[in-house]
Amino acid sequence: MGNIEKVNSNDIVRAINNTGLTNPFSEKIFLLHSTIAGTSYVENIEKIEPKLEIGDRLNFYREPHNTHDKKAILVKHTGDKIGYIPMVDNEVFANLMDAGKLVFGEIKYKKFHGKWLRIGFDIYLDD
Repeated sequence: MGNIEKVNSNDIVRAINNTGLTNPFSEKIFLLHSTIAGTSYVENIEKIEPKLEIGDRLNFYREPHNTHDKKAILVKHTGDKIGYIPMVDNEVFANLMDAGKLVFGEIKYKKFHGKWLRIGFDIYLDD
């Protein structure tokens, strides 16, 4: 047999959460509507935009070592970085994620304003 390695329970929850799997007895709880921050800094956002569909799931990833914001939450769509949850909105969600809760988003609208892509999304807790 191979070596047995002790794993932190929060690491297991994060690994499961990042696969897109859900608990069969879970409930999707609406928390907040927001817009994604930083889309104008995303490389190739104009190539990513056509893949973004209304209702698509957005996965969140904590970045506790982010030098600009210790509560930073990266937003990805099918593996592509599309921005961050705005700093003014992220503290509670970061705390939930740090406690092992699954928080995710769904695209509600998208619109270009010049080179800036405005993406409206709803944030949910899967509990």
